[in-house]
Amino acid sequence: MHTSRRTLLAATAGAAAVVAVGGGPALAEDDDTARHDDKRLRALISRMTLEEKVGQLFVMRVYGHSATAPDQADIDANLKEIGVRDAAELIAKYRVGGIIYFGWAHNTRDPHQIADLSNGIQKAALAQPRGLPVLISTDQEHGIVARVGKPATLFPGAMALGAGGSRTDARTAGRIGGAELRAMGVRQDYAPVADVNVNPANPVIGVRSFGADPQAVAGMVAAQVKGYQSAGVAATSKHFPGHGDTETDSHYGFPVIEHTEAQWAELDAPPFRAAIAAGIDSIMTAHIMVPALDPSGDPATLSRPILTGILRERLGYDGVVVTDSLGMEGVRTKYGDDRVPVLALKAGVDQLLNPPKLDVAWNAVLQAVRGGELTEARLDESILRVLRLKAKLGLIKDPYVTRRGVDRVVGISSHLKAADRIAERTTTLLVNSGGLLPLSRRTHRTVLVVGADPASPSGTTGPPTTVLGAALTELGFTATVLSTGTAPTDATIAKAVAAAQGVDAVLVGTYNVTAASTQRTLVNQLLATGRPVVALAIRNPYDVAQLPDVKAYLAAYSWTDVELRAAVRVLAGRADPVGELPVPVQKADKPTEVLYPVGHGLRY
Repeated sequence: MHTSRRTLLAATAGAAAVVAVGGGPALAEDDDTARHDDKRLRALISRMTLEEKVGQLFVMRVYGHSATAPDQADIDANLKEIGVRDAAELIAKYRVGGIIYFGWAHNTRDPHQIADLSNGIQKAALAQPRGLPVLISTDQEHGIVARVGKPATLFPGAMALGAGGSRTDARTAGRIGGAELRAMGVRQDYAPVADVNVNPANPVIGVRSFGADPQAVAGMVAAQVKGYQSAGVAATSKHFPGHGDTETDSHYGFPVIEHTEAQWAELDAPPFRAAIAAGIDSIMTAHIMVPALDPSGDPATLSRPILTGILRERLGYDGVVVTDSLGMEGVRTKYGDDRVPVLALKAGVDQLLNPPKLDVAWNAVLQAVRGGELTEARLDESILRVLRLKAKLGLIKDPYVTRRGVDRVVGISSHLKAADRIAERTTTLLVNSGGLLPLSRRTHRTVLVVGADPASPSGTTGPPTTVLGAALTELGFTATVLSTGTAPTDATIAKAVAAAQGVDAVLVGTYNVTAASTQRTLVNQLLATGRPVVALAIRNPYDVAQLPDVKAYLAAYSWTDVELRAAVRVLAGRADPVGELPVPVQKADKPTEVLYPVGHGLRY
């Protein structure tokens, strides 16, 4: 480890001593110092080869739990998709400036392994000629998007925090979540989501947003940015210029946002303005078309009027701009994979995230510089922003982490307790006809738990029905669990109805209920048994509109354990319901009319 660090110090000709600002999150505020740091960073850039410069702009996925000894299946996947065996070979071949961790790429098995992988990546990077540390990133939004699971602390997601309404809680979640990521070697988090979810049919944002009120969302975004960055992790607000009003998922299609420029300024811009005012380190682009902001038909990721004209010039942002994944359909519909990275750089992007074929993208940028379409000075501008961020995060001084550091920080008792307390303050009581809740052990001791069991966001929690049953049992109820799925069959429904006959109450976990969903049939047939039925929306709170006959309905906003256990404590009266809807719920049969407005939330 120390040899590699010496290699870096020699290669950077003493630059690290001046560039590094320690492990803390803030750059020196003195202008002379900042100029001096920039001078040192520019000296680093001047010694890079063109190939090294191109590599510095890419953030790439790589399969495997280890930088040098991944499992054979991960070696095979790497060879097939990237043409390298492991992370160390990826760095040696392409000199990538960043690596993104995913659960499905087997990067995030457990905290010690993640720390070892991060160290292996840094060691490989610093072993290169003129080696520079890698900026390791991940999507740890919490709630329904989390790449690092238990035993790390998992917090409620954005809409849950929006329901809690506490900026202090949002900041605490960011600070603790950030500290745990940093301890594992992850120093850039693609969170918080700054999209304002004004469309209930939004398939890709939904509960990942803090809510539907632009000013409320702006306050929560600023709080989370300050939380993450106080822990020495770069926050990333996304998806600029705003992905909240779409019915198309940009992973699979090309959404068009029809907001006028005035509507954009009123609805979509406030959270991004707040993030910039809070000192956000990075902003992620959206693969969406916004004709009012750029009539060319290009996605925002490739739009100079949006990224340079609006984000850089009008909003005054000079931090790092990272693309959303370049493997998503929204950015690939109009141009080929060789044009996308070049056009993104021309638009004003600094980091090119996860191209489907790295060799195609990397060579396209290289050729664009050699052919004169991009200047080397344009690359230098982005590399300077990336290196400034690496210096600010303390990576240039010391990119390594320790197992002891993991044990001191990740998933410790005080963090887990904080997550429980925050989750309790987010649970929202939407309906409570006849005072059915809180359920009492004396009158409703036996409870049947049924419902959907979507896969865990982090791969380490759930299944939801089991978690709900265990939480009830812990509080002295006798719970029976029957998983009925997101689309229960007639046979499953009959089984649930039969099981309901002998219990005092039924708890149903609902998941994205639509007019055609057989979850409605399940609930209605359970209601017909005459047993008291309590429903818990484990994702979108909009479910309540589809099930008007349920006498007691709670919203948890996600199905991770921390939110489900908190909902059970509220349901059983161990905690008061204090969450309030951060989005309006429209009537199912009259979507123009509001059933429950923003701020709705019942108390005991």
